[in-house]
Amino acid sequence: MIKVTIGGVPEHFNLPWHLALEKGLFIKNNINLKWLDFPGGTGAMCNALQNKTIDIAIILTEGIIKDIIETNSTKILQTYVQTPLNWGIHVAANSPYYKINDLKKKKAAISRYGSGSHLMTYINAQNNNWNIKNDLDFEVVKNLEGAIKGLTNGDADYFLWEKFTTKPLVDNGIFRNIGNCPSPWPCFVIAVRTEFVNDNKDTLKTILSTINEITTNFKKTPNIDKIISKRYKLQLKDVQEWLSITEWSQTMIDENILENTQKQLFSLNIIPEIANHNTLISKL
Repeated sequence: MIKVTIGGVPEHFNLPWHLALEKGLFIKNNINLKWLDFPGGTGAMCNALQNKTIDIAIILTEGIIKDIIETNSTKILQTYVQTPLNWGIHVAANSPYYKINDLKKKKAAISRYGSGSHLMTYINAQNNNWNIKNDLDFEVVKNLEGAIKGLTNGDADYFLWEKFTTKPLVDNGIFRNIGNCPSPWPCFVIAVRTEFVNDNKDTLKTILSTINEITTNFKKTPNIDKIISKRYKLQLKDVQEWLSITEWSQTMIDENILENTQKQLFSLNIIPEIANHNTLISKL
């Protein structure tokens, strides 16, 4: 039995993995796949990949590209979710800020430097013609719970996080959503430690073929909207909206998408260079 550890955020995007585990699909192929939740998101997963706590991560495209260029310790195997991530721009419910431009020069809560909540503040600033050097400030809060505390206490002024995950906080009067900032690229990819790729190609092929079969038919699963609503404590109408705009992928990330994503990250000084696509990906 081959042991493999995989990490991802504890959100509805990753339900296909949990369904595959619950059905014993990996065990059937002699793979003992262990899932670890990472409430801290991409930054925490990058650290876990580097220190070998996990072998695989379901991780944000922008964050892992930055990490690969900086550390060269990981490779992208394929796209996991093809569609953009809808980042909600949140303030505390009693905040005096009601428009996105009210947040100019204010402090953004971020889970970690290099995380999606950090990098997407740059995209939001660019979208609103802010000065990247002068109009952004950050407060590290580690995770969503930290963001709730930070915004409520006034340690930070706004927070970007996937809008359907945070919708219950908006409904319950903890956060107020004042806008959205979709990622300009496919949101999630499957990344793996380079060392692990080299030693376990057949195992990885089996893992990918298993999850790809699940995601291909995921939206056709009977009552999947009700299952997600109950499991993740989301309003059924919100789940139905999310499913209508979300598409999974079963293929390698497109080279043009990789290049265009890097160009945007480079223009914002998030990455120091534009890497050759072969530096970023591994073809099994």
